[in-house]
Amino acid sequence: MKNKRQDKILEMVERYDIETQEELITRLRELGFDVTQATISRDIRELKITKVSTGKGGYKYVVPQIYEGGNLKFQNALSESIVKVDWAMNQIIIKTFPGMAQAIAAAIDGIDDPQILGCVAGDDAIIVVMRTVSAAETLGPQLRQRIRSLG
Repeated sequence: MKNKRQDKILEMVERYDIETQEELITRLRELGFDVTQATISRDIRELKITKVSTGKGGYKYVVPQIYEGGNLKFQNALSESIVKVDWAMNQIIIKTFPGMAQAIAAAIDGIDDPQILGCVAGDDAIIVVMRTVSAAETLGPQLRQRIRSLG
């Protein structure tokens, strides 16, 4: 049942602009799934679903897609949320617009790179801990270049 429910969640998030957990719960219940807010919250976390700006003053759930053709490639909505990137030693600091750090951090956590040990996000800042200084010196400029290419 969990797999079917999670498949349906992914389908709905990709098909519709789902803005709240309540909206997701309502749609799932209409399809016969007996769900609670706690279940949906766990599913969202397990599926690494995040929220991004709709560009209209609101937010919607998305399934982040991190890699495209083997290169680091954030979705434009995520990249446009990054304000500043800097690094020191083996840590990268990413400043975002308020409320967007969690989405960016989830995207980074989804990168299958053994050099990324993990990241911690607040409301508008992320610390990415890399395995080595050289790994931070590689990823940091890639992230910085990505935001420059959008401007």
